[in-house]
Amino acid sequence: MAQEQQNREPVVVERVQTGVRMEKRLLKVLKAVAEQKDLTLGDLLEGIVLHAFEGKAVPFSAQTLKDIEQFKSIYGMTLKAADSHNLKERKR
Repeated sequence: MAQEQQNREPVVVERVQTGVRMEKRLLKVLKAVAEQKDLTLGDLLEGIVLHAFEGKAVPFSAQTLKDIEQFKSIYGMTLKAADSHNLKERKR
């Protein structure tokens, strides 16, 4: 797959700045994965979303999934996909 990506022409896009609120521990894990992959957080999120939009459930290699489990442990992230529709923000 890496070879296939190298042979493709770049796709020109227009990016916009956005401000999104996200669960703190989830963001820490995402930032750690982005850093490990030498990607910006935006590039990582774009890749995850593009995979999800095509119904590709796992955009990560087996090794990256192991690394994500370690990052989740480090940052105390216990959330699961089933929690996604049941999150309530803590009052400040």
